[in-house]
Amino acid sequence: MNQPAQAASMFSSPAQELRALLSTAGGYDRGRRALLVCTGEDRVRWLNGMVTNHVGALAQDYGCYAFVLNAQGRIQGDLNIYQRGNEFWLDTDIAQVATLTAFLEHYIIMDDVALAPLPTTTCLGIAGPHAAATLMQLGLDTAGMEPLQMRARDWRGNTCTLIAAHSPITPRYELWLAQDQAQPLRQALLDAGVIPCGAHAIEQLRILEGTPAYGTDITARDLPQETAQTRALHFAKGCYLGQEIVERIRSRGNVHRTFSGFVLGSDFAAEAISSTEKAALLSENQPVGDITSAANITLPDGRKEVFALGYIRREALDRKSELRCNGSIATASALPFLWEKSPATPSAQAS
Repeated sequence: MNQPAQAASMFSSPAQELRALLSTAGGYDRGRRALLVCTGEDRVRWLNGMVTNHVGALAQDYGCYAFVLNAQGRIQGDLNIYQRGNEFWLDTDIAQVATLTAFLEHYIIMDDVALAPLPTTTCLGIAGPHAAATLMQLGLDTAGMEPLQMRARDWRGNTCTLIAAHSPITPRYELWLAQDQAQPLRQALLDAGVIPCGAHAIEQLRILEGTPAYGTDITARDLPQETAQTRALHFAKGCYLGQEIVERIRSRGNVHRTFSGFVLGSDFAAEAISSTEKAALLSENQPVGDITSAANITLPDGRKEVFALGYIRREALDRKSELRCNGSIATASALPFLWEKSPATPSAQAS
């Protein structure tokens, strides 16, 4: 954790690091995240009309996950939005910042709204059952925090913003602070026994959680309900860009394909899947979906499985026909993945 995660694929091994994230406490840099600050008298009305969730209902220091859609209802980006009193913080992947900013600014017409990057901040993450106790040792109290709630805390005379991150299978926290304070906090976490984790282990955790990544599992051709991310949608907040399509899909009851988890045969080449190279799911030699992310994961109990994320047509999912991908058997699974209930086959928690 002494260098940004994008520069460190691993520090020990992905298996050891994932074990820490799931069993004790692992720390990592979230250098690929960036903050935009939304200010202005019209910020609440304007932003509420631009995203799929109800930012107008957020209490101060609380957040929500949301999509940005175009007029055709296609997803242009995703972000966490935090209500900060006189401003909103928009937290997104750094790769989305330029295009998302340009898209949003196009719709600032006569509104008193401004978007600006917050370039002098960085984010550290800590995950695992011991994460809260470790933060408490450093004077950062997480007691009673709800998902996507934030607290401003003093750490060695500097402000540190603590966030309880979305976390389906293991507790996660984020620490936003000035860049020049990041290294002392990294070292304090290491001194407290946190295991440094690299990009491979963090990606494996993301897949086990079933959290789609924009640009990899979600693209500009996808519709919100196809992604199964219901936490991004609010159906009673009023009009927003793309809302007509979202409402039309809701009133009809479903979409033709859905986001899902998959367990693949050990012969599947997980490393061949990337943001530009998908793998077709076949049923009776007919394409019924795609694998968008995959990883060969060594679980804390020592077993190895190939876990994947992707999309499947609903009729193929309903008839439970045999699926294959690149010659390997693929078994659909609800998300997030769970593996404790059966020693042979991962079970899954219903979405």
